[in-house]
Amino acid sequence: MSSPASRLRIAVLNRVFSPTGGGAERYSIALVEQLAARHEMHVFAQVTEHHWPGVTYHRISMPLRKPRWINQLWFATATWWATRKGFDVVHSHENTWHGDVQTVHVLPLKHTLFVGRACLKLALRWLKVATSPRLLTYLWLERMRYAARKGRAVVAISPSLQEIFVKIYPKAAAITSLITPGIDLPAFPVSSSLREEARRQLGLPPEGACILFVGNDLRKKGLEALLKAMALLPEDVVLAVVGSSTQFAFFRQQAERAGIASRVFFLGALADVNLAYRAANCLAHPTLEDTFAMVVLEAMAHGLPVVVSDVAYCGISGLLQNETDGLILDDPRDAVALASALRRLLDDAPLAASLGQQARAFAQKFEWAGIAAQQDRLYLSVSASRHKI
Repeated sequence: MSSPASRLRIAVLNRVFSPTGGGAERYSIALVEQLAARHEMHVFAQVTEHHWPGVTYHRISMPLRKPRWINQLWFATATWWATRKGFDVVHSHENTWHGDVQTVHVLPLKHTLFVGRACLKLALRWLKVATSPRLLTYLWLERMRYAARKGRAVVAISPSLQEIFVKIYPKAAAITSLITPGIDLPAFPVSSSLREEARRQLGLPPEGACILFVGNDLRKKGLEALLKAMALLPEDVVLAVVGSSTQFAFFRQQAERAGIASRVFFLGALADVNLAYRAANCLAHPTLEDTFAMVVLEAMAHGLPVVVSDVAYCGISGLLQNETDGLILDDPRDAVALASALRRLLDDAPLAASLGQQARAFAQKFEWAGIAAQQDRLYLSVSASRHKI
């Protein structure tokens, strides 16, 4: 790691710095915690629900929460002003035009808007962009964020995202590297008493199989297909849903219409998701879009067998071997195939045990200490490059 002589003053930019915010936020938080003993870490955020020894927190105001694009522009401007002097490295996890290290957590907007469209559809999309201050602002911020310049580095969080990114921004290819999310390796295996206690604390039935779903955007993460799959599974199987409650009302209605309302437990956002991992028998992640999916890695670290979307939908699947590290879905919208995969785990104890053990072995390669060491080396390289004459 870095020596005392190479101790840096680092600014980290996140609009929301909270463990309940999502995978990107947990990624940023974990790196700050890992590196706080070696560098002087400063966090700039509008919402902070975190405390760590040695970290300095700076609140960025939020004059307008909505429209979101105006708040994004405000955050970018305010953090530029606050960090323009006095820092060796500015690390942004947000869409800002400034920042020495830019970590890419989502698909570039340029990709989402234009890839796969041609002729009339492409012309109409350009017309939509040209008449939308929101899209113009986001595209401008993104273009400036990934512009190659001295002392800048771009980080992609999965190989599949890196591949897409360099196709969209080829001039940034030379400054782009891969640093995946990581995990803190929990104790394993989970004892029956620990599982029972976790279920008691969460209000889950003490007996029977529990499938876990974790995500904030429930639609994008595939809960609709999972509820349909639940209707095809035995009645003693329950589903625990962890994440933001903003879409709960809609999906409660879906569960009621499917006749499974009593078997679906909406737990909300948990400060400690580890409790849910200890309570579950497996994780279902039929996501429609995830550039990595930290929840899958976290579940695997707990020894849970996982059912996850193919790499076309979920970045971590590009690192997994089907039937060895987990069960991979060709089409996450196919509720019958999802139910079949889950039933295999529930009915075949040796298969579930084998996948759980292999999941744990896979996750061991991604401990945060090693991931933070990669980030530390990048900080030192960027700082040296910035100050090189």
